[in-house]
Amino acid sequence: MQVATAAAAGQSGGAGAAVLQATGYLVAKREATVSTQITGTLTQVLFDEGDHVAKGQVLARLDDNALRAALEAARASARSADAQVEQARAQLEQSQADARRAAELAAQGMVSRQSTEQADNAVAVNVATLHSRERAADAARAQQAQADVNFDYATVRAPFAGVIIAKAAQVGEIVSPLSAGGGFTRTGVGTLVDMDSIEVEVDVNEASIGQVQPGMRCESVLDAYPDWKIPSHVIAIIPTADRGKATVKVRVALEQHDARMVPDMGVRVSFLRQAETAGPGAAAPVGVSVPAEAIVTRGGDKFVFVLAQGHVAMRHVRADGNRVLDGVQAGEQVVLAPPDTLTDGTAAAVAPPQESASK
Repeated sequence: MQVATAAAAGQSGGAGAAVLQATGYLVAKREATVSTQITGTLTQVLFDEGDHVAKGQVLARLDDNALRAALEAARASARSADAQVEQARAQLEQSQADARRAAELAAQGMVSRQSTEQADNAVAVNVATLHSRERAADAARAQQAQADVNFDYATVRAPFAGVIIAKAAQVGEIVSPLSAGGGFTRTGVGTLVDMDSIEVEVDVNEASIGQVQPGMRCESVLDAYPDWKIPSHVIAIIPTADRGKATVKVRVALEQHDARMVPDMGVRVSFLRQAETAGPGAAAPVGVSVPAEAIVTRGGDKFVFVLAQGHVAMRHVRADGNRVLDGVQAGEQVVLAPPDTLTDGTAAAVAPPQESASK
């Protein structure tokens, strides 16, 4: 009498669990060629290939002498404009005081009306002058802010945390955000990769793409580490086909990340059967999985014989395919292909158990 162990529904069935296999490569979705925003000569390069860098970390510096001079000039202009504002404000206060005194004297008949008009006009002129000087000071501060930004452009910082995979320039070379100089000007100082953004891109034959769904569970194996099985799931199916290869690109997320993973490594992805594709938070599958030959029909009802204390117990069950919805618990041993003569309570002579068939 052969028996097998009932497995919880949704548990992987090992070999044969994959409905489809495809090959592809590791791809970093967040990769950047770090460059400058202005053209200049490198005076410092503060990284090397393989370095781990933090977001905002200084990677390189350009010659900033001209920018520093421009910044100091802008700061001096801003200070001069502020001083002129204070001068205009003081002149306005003086003219306002003169106008008040002229008005008092005119009320006493000691000065002519023309004098008061001249004093009032001086106040109006000084108000306009103050407003003009304030606007000039605003413009000077804006120019200082622009000079500050330009000066900051001389420092190259990491846009995100990652690993430097290429060093493209050395001290003394000219770098520019645009290609210039007939190829003698560098357009970047290095390449930065966010290793946590690594995922898999595989090409699936278009004849098989219908078996792949977003969220589908997968198992990825790197060519470099064939014994390392990485839990994965499908992110998306790119809605375009490669006419030449008759394939559709599929993005697969890796649920584990490791320093051994590097871009462009070869990967083999096994797409697991649909019954195993419930995503995180989905309801647990109901019942247990048993080999189809363990379920027998007698009198129109379905039964499973379960081994218990050296005897078999005949259990009435509800089944959907090879999934038993009730009557059998995970871990119990069920009889395979029970003969018609087997009845409830029969003593069992048991052969070594087999693993249950996958769903």
